[in-house]
Amino acid sequence: MQLKPINQQVVAVVGASSGIGREAALQFAKRGAKVVVSARSESKLAPLLDEIRGFGGEVTAVVADVAVFEQVKAIADRTVEIYGRLDTWVHCPAIAVYAPFDQTKPEEFQRVIDVGLMGQVYGAMAALPHLKSEGRGALIHISSVLGRRSLPLQSSYCTAKHGMEGFIEALRVELRHERIPISVTSVKPAAVNTPLYNNALTRLGVKPASLPPFYEPTLVADAILYVAEHPTRDFLVGDAARAIDVLQRLSPSLVDFILERVAFRLQRTSQPKSEDAPNNLYEPVAANDRAKGDFRNLTIPSLTDWLDKNPPFKWGAIASIAALALLVVQAFNNEGRI
Repeated sequence: MQLKPINQQVVAVVGASSGIGREAALQFAKRGAKVVVSARSESKLAPLLDEIRGFGGEVTAVVADVAVFEQVKAIADRTVEIYGRLDTWVHCPAIAVYAPFDQTKPEEFQRVIDVGLMGQVYGAMAALPHLKSEGRGALIHISSVLGRRSLPLQSSYCTAKHGMEGFIEALRVELRHERIPISVTSVKPAAVNTPLYNNALTRLGVKPASLPPFYEPTLVADAILYVAEHPTRDFLVGDAARAIDVLQRLSPSLVDFILERVAFRLQRTSQPKSEDAPNNLYEPVAANDRAKGDFRNLTIPSLTDWLDKNPPFKWGAIASIAALALLVVQAFNNEGRI
């Protein structure tokens, strides 16, 4: 399977007004791709359009709510109407509710599923006919390492990510069975420094966070551009994502033990925030139209992302990480804690 170089692609980036989507749209445009960007708010897309056009990039905006299939379909149709084809579809939108499960309202849980899971499904449904017509292309779904391992206080978000993984796996095999050369990639970051935490609905009494360390959106955008040119099944972003993935495979009960002791504390900041504070569960929040969030002091670089993009150096590093994780598991087993 061969994908086009970025500078020859027409790319739709859904959920582009802030965070990972915004950074990815900028990078695609800087690399010469024709870009269609989408979000729920025209006013929040406006600064992105200005920035891309300011450095000579070619961009079009489509306002859409990903929980409504016809609006998602309109993104794909408009892309083909303007540029004649669609080569890569990048689906980023996500919303979050931070609360214990028994404090999460049914309609809130449903809304997170509608955006975080059904929105991804709608994106693939809308994009696939055009990718099939083109004869090749890439579906890139922004998932999370929480699609491999759930955290407490984020039951709805983690459910959406787990569901997304099941959907993507089924779709990928169907396309292979049909001999259709479309790359289907799940990008799974660890905690990313985006405005997600500013926008989330919280019942923790404070602004929520995630388990550190954090990674900058640029790192995820780099992964997105890489898989847009190199067919890839899964791309875990951040050393922490790979460590969590290995530990979860080796001993889920060990991860239970760790999370029970640290996850409740580390997902809370010291900044008070009421559940009545503005959130983007149903409507966009006027502010926060930027790529980066407020956790820059907790961000670190990642070595293993570079290794994934350079396969000859990868396998030795994987063996080392797995051996270290196995030693940790054995140490806990020896102490009788598992």
